[in-house]
Amino acid sequence: MNHQNEIMIKEDTTDENGLNTMSDQENTKKGLGEKWPEPTVRVQSLAESNLATVPDRYIKPPSERPDQTIIINHQPQTAAINIPVVDLNSLFSGNEDERERMSEACREFGFFQVINHGVRPELMEAAREAWRSFFNLPVEAKEVYSNSPSTYEGYGSRLGVEKGAILDWNDYYFLHYLPLVLKDLNKWPSIPSNIREVLDEYGEELVKLGERLTRVLSSNLGLKEEQLKEAFGGEDVGACMRVNYYPKCPRPELALGLSPHSDPGGLTILLPDDKVVGLQVRYGDTWITVNSHPHAFIVNLGDQIQILSNSIYKSSEHRVIVNSQKERVSLAFFYNPKSDIPIQPLQQLVTSTNPPLYPPMSFDEYRLFIRTQGPRGKSYVESHISPLDN
Repeated sequence: MNHQNEIMIKEDTTDENGLNTMSDQENTKKGLGEKWPEPTVRVQSLAESNLATVPDRYIKPPSERPDQTIIINHQPQTAAINIPVVDLNSLFSGNEDERERMSEACREFGFFQVINHGVRPELMEAAREAWRSFFNLPVEAKEVYSNSPSTYEGYGSRLGVEKGAILDWNDYYFLHYLPLVLKDLNKWPSIPSNIREVLDEYGEELVKLGERLTRVLSSNLGLKEEQLKEAFGGEDVGACMRVNYYPKCPRPELALGLSPHSDPGGLTILLPDDKVVGLQVRYGDTWITVNSHPHAFIVNLGDQIQILSNSIYKSSEHRVIVNSQKERVSLAFFYNPKSDIPIQPLQQLVTSTNPPLYPPMSFDEYRLFIRTQGPRGKSYVESHISPLDN
C-alpha cells in the first residue's frame, strides 16, 4: 500500500472523533484554543517518580471512588455477572441464538464481546504491542506529538478544559482514520518503526468490522441492513482511535483511569489489555468488571446508537479502574456518524405510541460537551430526552 497517497494535510479543525468541526476562532470562543488551561503533567512521569500517594488533582470524591471491595491484592475481583460473548462468524452463518444474544446485549447492557470477528489475532497483538512500545518510550520522545484542546489529535493527558478539574490517571493518543481528508500519517507516531504500517492495516480491518456490526444492529431492529450505516452518512462515516495508557497508581482506591461516561459516538470497538483488567460497566447499581475473552473485541454502543434507535438500544456508562502493580494499555476504535448531519430517532422506529425521544442534533454539536466538560456519566444524552405530551 502506498501510504503517501493517503497523506493529506490541512488546517487542524478536527476533534478526537474525526469531526471537522469549527474554525480556530470558533474554537477559542468555546474555550477550545491551542493551549490547555493549566500546564500539562504526564501521568507516566508521576508514576515513575515513586510517589507514595496520588496527587490531589487525581483524587476522586469519596462517592466516585472505586468500591474498595474490588481492590484486592491490587487486582479487581472477577465479577459474578459478565457481558455476553457473541460468535460473529456463527451469527453470520445463520445461528439465531447468537443473533438473539447480541440483540439482548444491545437492549440490556449496551456492551458485548465478539469473537471470530475476522480480524487476525496476530494483527491485534501487533497493534497492542506497538502502542505499548510507544508508551514505554521516555516522555520526552513522545512530547513531539503533544496535543491541544482544539483537536485532541496526538499525545495527551486530559479530557475537558475546566480549570482545576479532578483529572483521570491516564495518558492517551488520538488519531484519525476517516474521512481520508483528516488522515495524516505524519501525525501518527513513527516509533517503533512498524507502528504506522501496523495501525494502517488495523484501522482498515476495524472499519470493516464496524460495518458488519452495524448491519446486524440494523436487522435486529427490523430495519434493512444498511439503515444504520446510511444514518451515519453512508460512505462518509468517521473513524478514529484513542489509545489509553494507564500507568501504575500508588493508591488505586482513590483514583480512576477514566471517569464514568457513555461514549458519545456510534460504536466503540475496544481491544483490551490481555493481561490486566480494568474496564467496568454499570449494570443497575453495580459496576461489573469486564473479563475479556481471548482474542475478543469489546463492543459498546454509543449515544448516537441510542438516539437513532429511539432508546431501544442503550449506551452504557462505564469507567476504568487502575492498578498499583501493573500498567495497562487498551485501544478504543470509534466508528462514528458524519459530523454535520442531523442525528435523530429513525422514522421506522417512531409511532404514535412510541414518539421520538430526542430532537435532531448533529454529532458535531453533541461532541462539544465532552470536549469542554470531560466525561460526566450519561448526563448529556439524558438531558436531551424530549418530555412526552400528557
